[in-house]
Amino acid sequence: MGKNRLRTWRRLVLLLVGALFAAIVYRWISLERLQHFAPAEVLGTPTPEPTATRPPVITGKLDTAKLFNGITLHSTVETIAGADAATERTVPDSYVLDLKLLARVPSPNKTVEELAKVSPQLPTLFPGLASMISADSVSPLFAQLYDTKVRMLRENLGRLDLLLSRHNFFDCQTVLQLQYPQTHRKALLLQADMDVDADGSDSDRLSAGTGAPANFKPATSYRWRKKTDAPNPYLAGTEERLKRAEDEYALATTNPARKRELRNAIADLRGEVSTLKKFSFLIGATDPFIVVPGAFTRGPVPVEPGDYALVVYGDAIYPVIVGDVGPNDKVGEASLRIARELNALSTAYNRPVSDLKVTYIIFPETAEKPFGPPDLERIHAHCETLTKEIGGASVPLHRWENVIPSPTPSPTPSPSPSASSTPSGTPSPSPSATFAFRLSSPAPPSSTFTPGSLPAATRSPIRKRKP
Repeated sequence: MGKNRLRTWRRLVLLLVGALFAAIVYRWISLERLQHFAPAEVLGTPTPEPTATRPPVITGKLDTAKLFNGITLHSTVETIAGADAATERTVPDSYVLDLKLLARVPSPNKTVEELAKVSPQLPTLFPGLASMISADSVSPLFAQLYDTKVRMLRENLGRLDLLLSRHNFFDCQTVLQLQYPQTHRKALLLQADMDVDADGSDSDRLSAGTGAPANFKPATSYRWRKKTDAPNPYLAGTEERLKRAEDEYALATTNPARKRELRNAIADLRGEVSTLKKFSFLIGATDPFIVVPGAFTRGPVPVEPGDYALVVYGDAIYPVIVGDVGPNDKVGEASLRIARELNALSTAYNRPVSDLKVTYIIFPETAEKPFGPPDLERIHAHCETLTKEIGGASVPLHRWENVIPSPTPSPTPSPSPSASSTPSGTPSPSPSATFAFRLSSPAPPSSTFTPGSLPAATRSPIRKRKP
């Protein structure tokens, strides 16, 4: 009996010891986990640091070479003997990263032979081109363009994410100011790549929006007074953003710095709402237009929205107009309509031509005012006349087709001659024929364009857009 009791007590003691040991092990494991996953400040008694702020923590993997977006990266680490760590920690020059960006500024093409290296068909397409080029044909706009690029590199060198990519730095082959000797017709010739502009909207011609890709703007520099009461397809969204900004500004909890940001945003949004209510614009998906840097509008021979122009790629010549003004540090941009004509795979995110093989010939001081909805036949006729004034072309100009669906008339119970008439001064509920592209036949041609066809995919870095 005594032995049984002793054996029972031993078992109880072993059980208690085992439970205590398990509790200790579990507590130790919990502390290890906490130390591994939680910040160090949580584990001990907080000790105030002498510095007022803590630098942001960079998490995840950071590939510096990829951050440079095409810039060749050479990196080295140099070391020298120093004092003790406590001393060197307080010396600013003891731990330094020196950033040095070496950029070769390109020289412009100056002769027909140099132009032909990029576009071999150019001398054949324009027989009079050689007579328009002289020793001083290089426009000061070329040097101004690269001066602007270099200045922005210097300003943004501390922000690697804002640096121009290799593609956007070397995006212009030349800028030549030309004049045909017989007619004295002036022209500005650029050789560049082609990026895509999908901006613009016009409810008078197309009631539905064509999409809103990254950096989309519903307005273009080329604009005219609205002809109907149809609301802009992007007006409601802009008004909603304005209301959200005004509501946040009115909150008592909004701090002063945020209020300053909102005040500027509200002013911009109110201006945009007013503009969308009053004007119509070109549509990137349907209208053939190109974009010029803002500096070109202040050049020796200013280029303005509405000026006629030619886009030359391969053995084709496309008549277009200058429709928008972009940033001063980038060249080579055209509407999505032109991009799709050059390359069917083009989208708001995918440029049609990455190489510097597109030639733009702009005819300054040819814009016709007042502006109105683009007329493709008129664009073709004027560009054809201007082409003859620089010696003519060896191939016919491309003829654009209307891709905007014809307005469907509202059904009426008893049609009469007065049913389609509109009192003088009253906007017509549907666009008139003079407010859209002229058609060669009553039926609209087949087209791949449909409202909302622009992709809403993730943004690719290849598109260059106006900040």
